[in-house]
Amino acid sequence: MVSDSRIDPWSSQQSTDYERIRNNFGLSDIEISRIPNPNLLHRRGIIFAHRDLDTVLERVNRGEKFGVLTGLMPSGKMHLGHSMVINQVKWFQDQGGDVTVTVADLEALATRNVSLKEGRKIALSEYVNNYAAMGLDPDKTNVYFQSMRPVVQRLGFTLGQKTNISEFESIYGFSGETNLAHVQAPLVQAGDIVHPQLEEYGGLRPIVVPVGVDQDPHIRLTRGLVGKTNWFNVKTRKSGGLTVALSVQEENKKIFGISDNGGVNRDVRNQLFDKLKSSLLKLGFADILSNPKHGTIEIPGATLEDKARIQLSLLSLERSLGGMGLMPPCSTYHRFVVGMTGDKMSSSKPETTIFMHDSIEEMSKKVKRAFSGGQATIEEHRRLGGDLSKDVAYQYLQYFFEENDRELESIGRDYESGRLLAGEIKQICIDKAAEWLTELSEKRNQWSDRIEDFLSNDSK
Repeated sequence: MVSDSRIDPWSSQQSTDYERIRNNFGLSDIEISRIPNPNLLHRRGIIFAHRDLDTVLERVNRGEKFGVLTGLMPSGKMHLGHSMVINQVKWFQDQGGDVTVTVADLEALATRNVSLKEGRKIALSEYVNNYAAMGLDPDKTNVYFQSMRPVVQRLGFTLGQKTNISEFESIYGFSGETNLAHVQAPLVQAGDIVHPQLEEYGGLRPIVVPVGVDQDPHIRLTRGLVGKTNWFNVKTRKSGGLTVALSVQEENKKIFGISDNGGVNRDVRNQLFDKLKSSLLKLGFADILSNPKHGTIEIPGATLEDKARIQLSLLSLERSLGGMGLMPPCSTYHRFVVGMTGDKMSSSKPETTIFMHDSIEEMSKKVKRAFSGGQATIEEHRRLGGDLSKDVAYQYLQYFFEENDRELESIGRDYESGRLLAGEIKQICIDKAAEWLTELSEKRNQWSDRIEDFLSNDSK
């Protein structure tokens, strides 16, 4: 039983009540009309929710920089479920995003007992080779290992100062029995998510993280931690517009003009506000209501669409003053695809999924045994038709193998009407999957001796 108030990113059982998840955790709906060049996951509602995706879409429209981050757990074989994330990463890359791929070898060591040496071997041969075959551009992709990038761990510890065990218990359900390496892993992952904003890894820009909804706890944790580091908060103004408010922290008190006795040095505060107003004027906002005494600036003419631009400008100012200047990550969420047996896909249960290295024969056997939405007899099926919501073969066509929307609709219509039998839709899936696997294998072979082209310099 999955709690209404918690999602467990490590559990083999996950809720598929997406409306409840969306409402409980404050996710926003995807507006397909705003997605440029939507791929099949967008068109079919498989990517169903987001956090701050509008920030990235604005950058796409303006031709401005943004980053994409994804991660892999080097502890098993890559299967179809993993390909959904890479399809999204490739889409963002095609829209102009630079891609950072985290190999979570430290997390695999902490939570799966996979050695760093074995983790590297699995990552390169099983995952990165497939990422290359699926079309990622090595010139715009950087793969690195957690264990070989110390700044990620330093960031994790720095951000860890902004949280406590109680918050981890609330988000993850950790208890006194949870080992400390497991507790530390989400903080390292927070470092993974935010570090591409550092100057040496691309600089200040929005970073989007496409994930399955089971990974949202990591996104929520990171967004919360980053928000606590920000020196300037941008909020909606009650009477319209936006308000910028100072966030006083131990490390910025002197810069904000606050003396040891709690008083405000007006000269220092006014100098700070001159810099704030200068940042906003450069963005084109002339109507600015400044209140240095109370630590606020009101921008009546600003809209929610302006929030990200203002935020980025203020984060840049924060960095110039000595702060971290980090932007909370954006994210997108996709639905789970059902496993072959009707349960969740799992690398540890080969019968539940198609692996990237499966032979055509292995794949065919799995599809033929897959959970069907057909009726018990041919006569009943001709009369009552098939159930698309239960049929695995149809859903695999929908999620992976049938690019053409009209063709998919035609197959679905024939199946629901009873014209197409369960065995026939399985054969269609087998034929399409065979083409997909064959092409993937050929491309894997083409990249097999060039995997290092995708590795960052610190991970070669």
